[in-house]
Amino acid sequence: MNVRQRAALAVFVLLITAVVIAGVMHNARLFSLTLLNGLTLAALYFLVASGFTLVFGLMRNVNLAHGSLFLLGAYVGYSVGQFTGSWTLAVFAGFLSSALAGALMQMLIFRRMEGQELRQTLVTIGLSIVMADLFMWIWGGDTYQFDAPEWMSGRMPMPFVNFYPTFRVLVFLAAVVIGVLLWLLLNRTRVGMMIRAGVDDRQMLSASGVNVHRIFVVTFAIGAGLAGLGGVIGGTALSIAPGEDVRYLLASLVVVIVGGIGSIPGAAVGALLIGMAETFGLAYTPTYGVVFTFVLLVAALAFRPDGLMGVKR
Repeated sequence: MNVRQRAALAVFVLLITAVVIAGVMHNARLFSLTLLNGLTLAALYFLVASGFTLVFGLMRNVNLAHGSLFLLGAYVGYSVGQFTGSWTLAVFAGFLSSALAGALMQMLIFRRMEGQELRQTLVTIGLSIVMADLFMWIWGGDTYQFDAPEWMSGRMPMPFVNFYPTFRVLVFLAAVVIGVLLWLLLNRTRVGMMIRAGVDDRQMLSASGVNVHRIFVVTFAIGAGLAGLGGVIGGTALSIAPGEDVRYLLASLVVVIVGGIGSIPGAAVGALLIGMAETFGLAYTPTYGVVFTFVLLVAALAFRPDGLMGVKR
């Protein structure tokens, strides 16, 4: 880190510190509640965006139907939950349904369009439109919400805000655990080594006896399954309805671009920044709240095109 970067970091830290002090002094309860809401929204964005960065960043597959996988997992999970009465089964159903759909997409679409980003973009946009219409046909245009288990439905004591929903705290903890496991998978296991090697030099990895196509299918399935998992969790914390696929796709794109393409820690940092910007913007300046997200996007593209923690290719 050079002198200019250190100076910029110091200015950023001082600015954040000043904002925190001003917010606490003005209204400590509102500031603390907004901070907690920002953390839980960032956790939800990370769950969805981490799968997107696996597919887009590491495998270099442009999957603009990722939001549809989010909505597929949410709807399937809701149906299973209503039929069985089990939230846990709904989580598994949401993950598995999206993972299966992602594996089929990789085998039937992306395997035939390797290295053709424009074709991948156009085909997945069309696929997302078709899937949105199918979802509307099957589940209608109603808004649904999951009922969390009783032990997750309570409230936890918190400073300044007195109490905060237990489920939202668990969402944040789940995102942390999943993020750590993904990082360990990619950086400390043989499977992660094969995934990264397959992206950089597929022919050499294949020559060493590794089934590259199987590795890519598994990776794509994991990324898609995380989107489906995020759908069930998002439907429990907030709600699910037509149009949510576009919202979470755009959020994933912004998170990955700001944090850095192909970086799990970058996705975490990007999700934290976007979640905080969106939540604080809506809490303190509702009219212009959405602008802050795009300000972060423009700043990242202008000053750090590879993202804050991006992997340079």
